[in-house]
Amino acid sequence: MRKPIASFILASAGLCSLALAAAPAAVPRAVTADPARDARHPATNRQVLILSHGQGMNGLLMLAAGAGPKPTMLLLHGLPGNEQNLDLAQAVRRAGWNVLTLHYRGSWGSPGRFSLGGAYDDVEVAMDFLRQPENASRYGIDPARLVIAGHSMGGFLAARYAAGHDDVAGAVLIDPWNVGAFGKALLARPEIRQDWIAATGEDFGTSLAGTDAAAIVAETERHAAEWDLVDYAPKLARKPLLIVDAQFGNTAEVAPLAAAIKARRGQLRAVTLPSDHAFADHRIALAAATVNWLDTLRAPGARSR
Repeated sequence: MRKPIASFILASAGLCSLALAAAPAAVPRAVTADPARDARHPATNRQVLILSHGQGMNGLLMLAAGAGPKPTMLLLHGLPGNEQNLDLAQAVRRAGWNVLTLHYRGSWGSPGRFSLGGAYDDVEVAMDFLRQPENASRYGIDPARLVIAGHSMGGFLAARYAAGHDDVAGAVLIDPWNVGAFGKALLARPEIRQDWIAATGEDFGTSLAGTDAAAIVAETERHAAEWDLVDYAPKLARKPLLIVDAQFGNTAEVAPLAAAIKARRGQLRAVTLPSDHAFADHRIALAAATVNWLDTLRAPGARSR
């Protein structure tokens, strides 16, 4: 997604706020160094097909080395998902976590028609997949230690899921797209709609099936009132959260959400990185912030690889 257009719309609607304070972090070994190979239980990948509403979503389980059930992260990509954040997934795996990545129905070769609402349904299905006893046993998943993470639209989906479910140990929101606030801004400034459609349509390519930028815009406007993440702040404040926003990305959308969570004394760690929406020049910093935060969820005495 071409976020400068979205940021301009939000700024025009008066939704801008100050960026979150940057917080430098030590770089864990898992971010920059490979661990010794575990001969008995090596790290491995497993392709999975996750059935969602009659369609099989393409998924990849990146399984961490070592014996025993592992904490596991569901990592969600954005719209359309050109940045998959697989380098982040690898760092999280080196830190001892399994990671499930997937392509929503109608995206990147998964069959079906893509929609924002459908993608959320897919997230619920994926979380159910991780909790199923047979999958937990087969893939070494600890259902009591599940984290949901997402970038951009994936961050919106992760926030929405975390707000509505008690089966996650925490959530990582990476420069999340506040779909509801965006829809409200479009409704307030309809003359901007065509600019966004023209700019964003170039990003879609052939990665999404059964939709286009105009359909996505219409969906954000229909659900503007119910999909504003700031309204989810009371429930999000009950869970451990990491929000990493980009100074030159979605800060205008992220800052009000972070402020609302902080006002409720939520368990929030907020980090701003001086990068763009894709964190193109701050990949190590993004991984470091994520792995350091994941370490706070571990049992006492546990350490990153």
